[in-house]
Amino acid sequence: MNGAKSQIASFVPAFPDTGPAAESFRPKILLYSHDTFGLGNIHRTLLLSDALRRAFPGAAVLIITGSPVIHALRIPEAIDYLKLPCLDRVAADRYEPRFLSTFAKEVKRMRRAIIRRAALGFDPDMMIVDKRPLGVDGELAGTLSALRRLPHPVRIVLGVRDILDEPTRTRRTFGRTHTFATLEHYYDEVWIYGAREVFDAVREYAFPEVVARKSVFCGYLSRPTAEAAPNGRAPRVLVTTGGGGDGSDVVDAYLEGLLGLPRRLMLQTTIVFGPQMPERRRRATLERFGHLPDVAFFDFEPDLVRRYAEADVVVSMAGYSTVCELLSWRRRAVLVPRAAPVREQLIRARRFAELGYFDIVEPGELEPNLLIGKVLAALGREPTPTLAVDLNGLPRIVERVQAMLGETNGPGNR
Repeated sequence: MNGAKSQIASFVPAFPDTGPAAESFRPKILLYSHDTFGLGNIHRTLLLSDALRRAFPGAAVLIITGSPVIHALRIPEAIDYLKLPCLDRVAADRYEPRFLSTFAKEVKRMRRAIIRRAALGFDPDMMIVDKRPLGVDGELAGTLSALRRLPHPVRIVLGVRDILDEPTRTRRTFGRTHTFATLEHYYDEVWIYGAREVFDAVREYAFPEVVARKSVFCGYLSRPTAEAAPNGRAPRVLVTTGGGGDGSDVVDAYLEGLLGLPRRLMLQTTIVFGPQMPERRRRATLERFGHLPDVAFFDFEPDLVRRYAEADVVVSMAGYSTVCELLSWRRRAVLVPRAAPVREQLIRARRFAELGYFDIVEPGELEPNLLIGKVLAALGREPTPTLAVDLNGLPRIVERVQAMLGETNGPGNR
């Protein structure tokens, strides 16, 4: 990095005043959500869009996404979305159509065309891209080039979670995909939705000086919370694995462990399978464990707020959105991270376990007795400490949007 410094943005820890000045601030903001596996990316995008609309009631916010469950999620008021044909991650850096699998070339060509036409038609003041600077399989290249050729400035920002993958592999991927050249040429800023003291992405991924100067550690994205429901009798455990695409083993290990508990230690359990759990695995789990008392099964929960409010301990994987929810709710948790095709969850879970926030079951060590033992141990501990983790990502992002668009000539008034 040659001594280059990324930014830690200053901020006021509240959303800007939404009085007359905010009402007159009418930017058009386009968000591209990288959605090929799980629910984390679209949840993050919806959270950002809601924060921007609350801060700037006059803003027009449009989301472009390939999420297969966007229609089932709670869309913030006055926000619209454009649904792309779905892609699925079949390897670390390989994507194929989720449904139209025999027409991969046509689907990818169609996605590129839709994105470009939508972006130019919407004519945004700002575009916020999630995770991949050139989009899935480079599908944003034409759009970014076209936006940069417009006669008026368009602010383009890349937003990335705290951890992408293990450093060596990420650096290799960045080199192969010309990531840093893309960031230097097209992007105004890089927003890192994390804290340097947890994981220093600029250092670990060897950002060159010009990209490091554009990088802002925004902090983690806090979730809305509610009052915890009163606990009637038995301790309550929430088991959720996000989208559920690879969460079956975690659910089954927990339920197998539950079977071995004496009745006096019975827990009240809520299982949320997730919309992407394979149907055969879901059916097999219900056939085997559906008779268990004090266990409620749900295919999908579009809003987990009530479930978190009720839970004493959460068993989950270690996706970015899940960890932000656990930190926001200060919930005790046992994390069972995935380690493939990328090691992002494993690195995150280990780091937060080292910092004293959560317990962890290593992927190769998952078995029922160990998992249920860690759940019981977590029930005997105090709730997750607040400590010093930075959860002020949303107000920082709002401030960055206002600062960046304030440098242009009247967003929304062209």
